[in-house]
Amino acid sequence: MSYHRPDRIEDAFAALAADASVIAGGTDWYPARGDGPLPDNVLDITRLPGFSGIARDGQGWRIGATTTWTAIARADLPACFDGLRAAAREVGSLQIQNAGTIGGNLCNASPAADGVPALLTLDAQVRLVSPRGPRDMPLADFILGPRRTARSGDELLQSLWIPDPGAGTGAFQKLGSRKYLVISIAMVASLVRVEAGQMRDVRVAVGACGPVATRLRDLETSLEGRAVDDAAGIVAAAPLGTLSPISDVRGSAEYRLDAVRNMILRALVTSCGGSHG
Repeated sequence: MSYHRPDRIEDAFAALAADASVIAGGTDWYPARGDGPLPDNVLDITRLPGFSGIARDGQGWRIGATTTWTAIARADLPACFDGLRAAAREVGSLQIQNAGTIGGNLCNASPAADGVPALLTLDAQVRLVSPRGPRDMPLADFILGPRRTARSGDELLQSLWIPDPGAGTGAFQKLGSRKYLVISIAMVASLVRVEAGQMRDVRVAVGACGPVATRLRDLETSLEGRAVDDAAGIVAAAPLGTLSPISDVRGSAEYRLDAVRNMILRALVTSCGGSHG
């Protein structure tokens, strides 16, 4: 087995050209192997420059793909990132958070990936790099389905860029069979700015209720400009037709839809309460 952990992007591209399997923490990659043999060629990208850390970048924030969940949970970020930081604290155990990375979470492309709903409410974009140069795209276009992304074979996910969302407050709700070390039954992220008692710039995303996490655009429109006290009635009446949950050992489709409605309201209450201070 050849294990590459380069500190030069050129060496990483060379390993990738030799069909190396990419890891960025390995917390999903290793369990996915099961009892089968490991690949002969592995590329660990956690030492590559420009692939880790959180910093201001223009009119937004740049988060490197190999930034760990622990680093995100502890980062000094505006209230709009509260949903993402809350999600970071829900990813597995502390040991998993110390090793697992935000880029690995996205490239694994699980419908139950904890980081995705909050990143969708933040309008996150991903940056892919290859010998052909960089390529940017919305996160919503990057994840195509379960275990499928738009990353080409010669590309690496280098970072995410998040435009300044303004003065809103983020929130995250996760439902599992227990508190920790559990795959999500359903999850919700929200981002809301409250102005004169009205909800503004409303964003709501749901995960684990379809092949990919998704923004609820119709619900966002219904909530926009409405009084905070109106949220319960609007959420209760929302059709949620864009969601397509499955029934599995963790819960039925009907249970997921019922739970999501309550989780959306809880997330909105948290976002609006945070906006009120």
